Amino acid sequence: MLRMLAVGAEGSGSGGLLHSIRQWVGEGGAEIEAAADLPRAVRQLGTGRWHVVVAVLGEHADDDLAWWVDTLRGVTAAPRLIAVAHSPSMGLVLRAEKLGVLDVLSLPVRREDFLRALRRARPITEAAVTLPAVEPHAVGPYALVGQSAAMLDVYKLIARVAPSTATVLVQGESGTGKEVVARAVHVNGPVSSGAFVAVNCAAIPENLLESELFGHEKGAFTGAVMRKVGRFEQAGGGTLFLDEIADMSLALQAKILRAVQEREIERVGGTDTIPVDVRLIAATNRDLKEAIKQGRFREDLYYRLAVVQIRLPRLGERGDDLLLLTAYFVRQFAERYGKQIHAISDRALELLRNHAWVGNVRELRNVIERAVIVATDDVLRAEHLPEEFRGEEATLPDRPEGALLTLAEVEARHITRVLTHTNGQIGAAAEILGIHRNTLTRKMKEYGL
Repeated sequence: MLRMLAVGAEGSGSGGLLHSIRQWVGEGGAEIEAAADLPRAVRQLGTGRWHVVVAVLGEHADDDLAWWVDTLRGVTAAPRLIAVAHSPSMGLVLRAEKLGVLDVLSLPVRREDFLRALRRARPITEAAVTLPAVEPHAVGPYALVGQSAAMLDVYKLIARVAPSTATVLVQGESGTGKEVVARAVHVNGPVSSGAFVAVNCAAIPENLLESELFGHEKGAFTGAVMRKVGRFEQAGGGTLFLDEIADMSLALQAKILRAVQEREIERVGGTDTIPVDVRLIAATNRDLKEAIKQGRFREDLYYRLAVVQIRLPRLGERGDDLLLLTAYFVRQFAERYGKQIHAISDRALELLRNHAWVGNVRELRNVIERAVIVATDDVLRAEHLPEEFRGEEATLPDRPEGALLTLAEVEARHITRVLTHTNGQIGAAAEILGIHRNTLTRKMKEYGL
């Protein structure tokens, strides 16, 4: 049973906090005693074992906070402190975090905030799973992690195609690691000593993309005050990686086709042909054959690009790779943020395994970075995961109980949840999902969100 001491909760301005706490802890399975003033609180702290002290801070909140932290350090079993203040400042919250205070709540205290703090105070009952040692295949600053059958097939294909100079098309959903695979092909191939130049075609406005790829001559258009060398020339003797190639116009696709076929380009506003010697790797998260049927992608370019195709599996298709990737990211971010984390709770792991992972590995990476930042000990726990992970059991409206969802429904559902979490901010939602904001905007239109 969690034992709690409330100090100052009956004072003027606390708005019946003690009465509310008594109701809330009854729901939470805890018992509470009250101390009317500091001398009585000190005497009561010496009479038994306490788990939590709820202290309403006075006018000098910073000084009160420091006093409580010092006092509780000398109490048996060092109770955790929940500090309650009138309009707490950011400085108070930052100081409380550094001092190890369990939580800082604002008056009037909301029931959900108090019970959330109470859950954090309870003795940990989740079993810990030791994170496995992971030795990733390094690709420069990137890494390929995974031992599933699906990823083994990817590794085999990389090994077979890399020694050639063949054009490669990497296909897979956003966040599956298409650029990492492209880099693996480059560094294990005959042009590894040359540059690896990456261009995200979806991130560059269409009217600028041609100049970005092919360069331009001085005076070619308004603002072209000097000659610019494009990405094709920059990648000479190396690899040019065109990510999200399906997002470019048909007119630009025609120029890409000519560059691939003829191995030469013309700068925007220029008349001279410039020979280029590059290995081209393209990537997309779209179904190009379907795009061809809809007249949005050139069939001749598709066959030029798809000499060798590498299809990347979704994270949900990779089985126990989830644990390996989690271990890798935990180690990476624990080192970055100066923490020691060696295990993950069984409940947290279950939540990760049950998640839809619309953003795939990139989304997992973002989630683990956030969890490591907020972790308070050497175990990654469910409470360290984003709030939406603990609501994964919610069902879609107007569906029979137990009905299975299509992949599109899962994706739409998760995007809706993330947009709600960010109050509709597309940039923030795209970052959480691990996809480009243009991709998120397209998916929102597709699902009518």
